[in-house]
Amino acid sequence: MRRNAERRVALIDAAIEVLAEQGARGLTFRAVDGAAQVPPGTASNYFASRDDLFTEVGARVYERLQPDEETVARHLEGAQDREKFAAVMRETVRRVAGFRTGYLALLELRLEATRRPELRALLTRSVRADVDANVAGHRASGLPGDATSVRLLHMALNWLIVERLTLPEVYSEQEADDLVARAVERLI
Repeated sequence: MRRNAERRVALIDAAIEVLAEQGARGLTFRAVDGAAQVPPGTASNYFASRDDLFTEVGARVYERLQPDEETVARHLEGAQDREKFAAVMRETVRRVAGFRTGYLALLELRLEATRRPELRALLTRSVRADVDANVAGHRASGLPGDATSVRLLHMALNWLIVERLTLPEVYSEQEADDLVARAVERLI
């Protein structure tokens, strides 16, 4: 397998785009080569199999969905009250929905995980780690609410993101913002 780290990341990012646009069946080495604008056969030199490619994409999507340090620092500034919590949740929905292809690829990966045990294990670890990190970060932030509130918001806001990305006319951006505020209000 090839070791050029930058090329590998570029291929994985191209695979995210292919997965979001064409679904799991469209995720082929040839499609990834085309999306990455590299010579035919390049992706097959970097990944041992499609299973390997799916697993690498699953890890990369979660890496790219994480907030940057500046965003985390901004969340920790000021009063840590219910209004701040709602603002953080609204920003999270916007940020995650802003990586449209990544989230759509993640939905495809979740479906594919029902047929690929290694991918299922990776996504299970990734989602569990994400939830645990959100709970720990919430506790450390001093924001109101408990672990159950964080988990319930995780579930509710994930579906709101799915609605915004797949059927954007169901809720306007303002309605989505209002729903986030109401969810925080009722859970905290």
